[in-house]
Amino acid sequence: MNFHSPYSHGFIRGAACTPVCELGDPDFNARATLDLAREGHARSVALMVFPELGISGYSIDDLLGQDVLLDAVESALATIVEESKALLPVLLVGAPLRHEGRLFNCAVVIHAGRILGVVPKTHIPNYREFYEKRWFASGRSVRDMMISVAGQSVPFGIDLQFAAENIRDFIFHVEICEDVWLPAPPSDFGAMAGALILTNLSASNITVGKAEMRKLLCATQSARNFAAYLYSAAGPGESTTDLAWDGQACIYELGDLLGETERFPAGPQMCVADIDVERLRLERMRTGTFNDAATLHLTAGKTFRRVLFDFERPQETLVLERAIQRYPFVPSDPKRLDQDCYETFNIQVQGLMKRLKSTGIKRLCIGISGGLDSTHALLVAAKAYDQLGWPRTDILGFTMPGFATGDDTKSNAWALMRGMGITAEEVDIKPLATQLLHDLKHPFSGGEPVYDVTFENVQAGLRTDFLFRAANQRNALVLGTGDLSEIALGWSTYGVGDQMSHYNVNASVPKTLIQHLIRWVIEAESFDDQTNATLQRILNTLISPELVPAGADGAMQSTEDKIGPYDLHDFTLYYLTRFGLKPSKIAYMALQAWKDAGAGAWPSHFPEEKKRQFDLPVIKRWMETFLFRFFTISQFKRSASPNGPKVTSGGSLSPRGDWRAPSDGNGRIWIKELKDNVPDA
Repeated sequence: MNFHSPYSHGFIRGAACTPVCELGDPDFNARATLDLAREGHARSVALMVFPELGISGYSIDDLLGQDVLLDAVESALATIVEESKALLPVLLVGAPLRHEGRLFNCAVVIHAGRILGVVPKTHIPNYREFYEKRWFASGRSVRDMMISVAGQSVPFGIDLQFAAENIRDFIFHVEICEDVWLPAPPSDFGAMAGALILTNLSASNITVGKAEMRKLLCATQSARNFAAYLYSAAGPGESTTDLAWDGQACIYELGDLLGETERFPAGPQMCVADIDVERLRLERMRTGTFNDAATLHLTAGKTFRRVLFDFERPQETLVLERAIQRYPFVPSDPKRLDQDCYETFNIQVQGLMKRLKSTGIKRLCIGISGGLDSTHALLVAAKAYDQLGWPRTDILGFTMPGFATGDDTKSNAWALMRGMGITAEEVDIKPLATQLLHDLKHPFSGGEPVYDVTFENVQAGLRTDFLFRAANQRNALVLGTGDLSEIALGWSTYGVGDQMSHYNVNASVPKTLIQHLIRWVIEAESFDDQTNATLQRILNTLISPELVPAGADGAMQSTEDKIGPYDLHDFTLYYLTRFGLKPSKIAYMALQAWKDAGAGAWPSHFPEEKKRQFDLPVIKRWMETFLFRFFTISQFKRSASPNGPKVTSGGSLSPRGDWRAPSDGNGRIWIKELKDNVPDA
């Protein structure tokens, strides 16, 4: 396995193609098809989709009834078949074919000198500008048949799908143009029968606004069927007697656009993208209702024949042909990020409002450290109280300095509480902590600089204990602040510690998203300028639990120095829990996303000085840390998680939600998979 090839990680490279067409000249069109096919071969493409009736031309009307043309089409197909012996890709080309006295609008599937099968168009349009029933028969009843094409007898019917014998998940289905515009398109049934890549050979003349509808159809088919969808429409060379053509081609996966061509091209073009078929298979497997739908609809008369072929997987190092977001929880598109932040914030606010109303309790106790998590939780609480019409003074904020609390963070905590107009108090936990350490006969109580886990947890536990006792005294709920990233890593003190609360609004929000939520609050100008300035200072503060005093060099305790960068941990968390990907694949994808800080898009408003990059050894090192902590030492904490709303699709580790696992499990096989399949350099 070549680690640096997408084919080693469950990707299949697809292309949606728009060649130049010459009307009624199959030889020319075959050459144009082969020119793009050779380009696809050079780019290690596995599957190439060409337009409907591309070998004859779509807009030739009654020329379709001429044997001279139809004979030339078969001759051109024979040429493509012969030339395909030296080409890597599977080619899907459109052609009119005769069978038992009828003419069918067909997709011909060609690979390595062999016609794998022929799929006829199901829905033949005959309305407005379309007159296809004048020439073509519908393929809706064509099943379990064979057809003779270019000297080969091959499977023929709408009951075909195609699969590589030697590559798991390279399985595709074919439909033609109109098929996708109507209820229950053939690709629905192909997907339910196992095809992970859905393809559409289209002609589709262009009218104003139609391009967006095509994209909507493609996106919807890929999303609802947990599939990829490759679409190619006719372009330059088709007749403009009464119509026009824009050559639109695009590739979608799970509703997301992977690639598209320019519209109205002057020459041939194609878009290329690496399709994550492994992720698609896992998504179907993890969504039981998809199998329910297949069981319901794949009844007698709707089954499929699977045509097998050998595919020679490229072994060389290849550049991944798709964008990988650095932050899967934080989109780089500004509009999408704004929408995600708006929804996240309001999900949290609505969750807290419901909990407060259902309990009849009108006060909150929250510990304010001056760090990211407690800051964001306070912002959510303030907005919830505003919407409830309750005074913010019923939010009881406590800053509780310990042995390592910095002046800056304490100052920020006080500035934030004052700016938010809540009831603020300061409780120095050092005397209580000193007494407890003394009672434990801890070396620190005797003057020794011993800062072990007991030293840290005494402080964390006292803070939480104080909040719960204050809540008892003042008839309040303790609002949790720990975020999804910390919950994944087990970076919390169990029980009477920051792991526990009455309700945790941050439980489904990763650290990387919390930073952007605070930036979003600043940009939205939801609070006054002074509060926004405090929020900006908090964003600029080093992420630290502030439990261990600074060293001789004055350096503060750094969470990321201890457990690794949250940038990488959130990346691993998302793809591991949301899709179930292997560690080696996640490492490969992380390398594509993080190897060059100067490449790709960053989220809007991201500070230039905080942009960083990671090489493979660093990615591998910290992923091992994540896997050990996540699987081996942290699940028992998650099994006792307090309530909190699910926010993102990949963001709930509640045992009542997305993630259920044994508390006494281990991460050995995941760590082994990482070590065995990810090189050290």
